[in-house]
Amino acid sequence: MSGMQVFIFGAGYSAKAFAAQRPDKTIRVAGTTRDEAKFPTLQAAGIAPLTFDGSGFSTNIISALADATHLITSVAPDDAGDPVLAAGRETILGAMPNLSWIGYLSTVGVYGDHQGAWIDETAECRPTSLRSRRRVEAETDWLTLGEKMGMPVAVLRLSGIYGPGRNAFVNLRDGTAKRLIKKDQVFNRIHVADIAGVLWHLAERNLGGVFNVTDNLPAPPQDVVAYAAEVMGVEPPPETPFETAELSPMARSFYGENKRVSNGLVRNAGYSFRYPDYRAAFDAMWAGGNWAGDSGSARSPIRAS
Repeated sequence: MSGMQVFIFGAGYSAKAFAAQRPDKTIRVAGTTRDEAKFPTLQAAGIAPLTFDGSGFSTNIISALADATHLITSVAPDDAGDPVLAAGRETILGAMPNLSWIGYLSTVGVYGDHQGAWIDETAECRPTSLRSRRRVEAETDWLTLGEKMGMPVAVLRLSGIYGPGRNAFVNLRDGTAKRLIKKDQVFNRIHVADIAGVLWHLAERNLGGVFNVTDNLPAPPQDVVAYAAEVMGVEPPPETPFETAELSPMARSFYGENKRVSNGLVRNAGYSFRYPDYRAAFDAMWAGGNWAGDSGSARSPIRAS
C-alpha cells in the first residue's frame, strides 16, 4: 500500500468513513465537494478537500488526479449523464498515469422490483425510477471506460445507508421515526463502516466487477424502528398504514420496489461484514455511544413519536 493515493469525487458521508478506516496513515486521500463550507469537516476526516461543481476539472483536481492510484466516485448522474465523465473523461483516460483501480458507488435501486424474491448480481436490472435508470447507464459508462483502459472497475450497489448520525435512534430522538406498514415489504440496508470496509478490501486487491454491498437480513422497515426503540428503552411510534402515510414522492417510490438482495459475491471475495445485520449494528452503536454521530449528543432527550 506504500504510495497509495486515493481521489474521491463526491466526498460525503461514506467517503469520510472510508478515510477514517485507512489502514496506513501515509495513504493520501483527496476528495471533492460542491460547498467550500464543508472543507473543515473533510479535513477533520483526513481528506484534502477540493471543489467540483460538475462543470469541469480545475487545475488542482487535474494535478491531484495525476498522482492518484485509486479513483472512487459517488456523484449521482443527471440529465446529461455522469458528471465526472462528462467533465473529465479524457483526463481520466490520458492524464492519470498511476491509476490502477476505479470504484463506482451505485445503488440496489438498479434492480427495480422483484416482488420480494432473493436476487444477486446476475438478476435483471429493471429500474422503475428515472434516477435508477440513470444509475444503470452510469454503471455501464464506467465499466466501458475500464475496459478501454484495461483497468479493473468495481461497481458497488449499495442498499439504504445508515450509521452514526443516520439511523432509527436519531429519528426516535428527534420524533421523526415512523413505523409504516406495507404487507410483505422488506428492505436491505448497509452500515457505512461496511461500505468503507468493502471499498478498502476491493481497492487494496484491485478487484473489479459488480458487487452488492448490503447486509444479511432484509427486513420490514417497521421492525427496524421497533428494535431501535427496544434498545433505547422507549415506546415505538404507532403503526401507520403505508396507503395513508404522508410521504414525499421519492420516499413513496422506494416502497414500489421489493426485493431481498444477496451479498454472497462480496463475501466470496473475502470480505467479512463488520455489521451483518441491523441488530448487531444497533447494539454496537448504542453500547459505544456513537449512534448520534455529528447530529447531536447521544444523551439528548428522547421524544418518541
